[in-house]
Amino acid sequence: MKHQNLQDRTRTFALSVIKFTEQLQRDDTSKILGRQLLRSGTSVGANYRAACRSKSKADFISKMSTVLEEADESAFWIELLLDAEKTNPQLAQPLLAEANELIAITASSINTARRNAG
Repeated sequence: MKHQNLQDRTRTFALSVIKFTEQLQRDDTSKILGRQLLRSGTSVGANYRAACRSKSKADFISKMSTVLEEADESAFWIELLLDAEKTNPQLAQPLLAEANELIAITASSINTARRNAG
């Protein structure tokens, strides 16, 4: 996947996370979990953008590892909101699917970078 396409995709994911968290219930649990999701979900795009400006293969791998961690954390918060029945599955499932796709793409990019670094 081209860098610009993935930059656009991670930015779109961040915007989707913002919209998703804004529609959550206003109870304490939803606020706390939503805030966690908002932090990790918007961090995916910001850290990918930083990875695109990395100074070396090792720096790229390190920054992409952060992208992977944040995408995985985002999936965790979405799953927790679903399991706690704090959100509508029809709204959450597409966001969870995108988080999982970003996890797969990022893991693949890290593996490719590691193979090419040696």
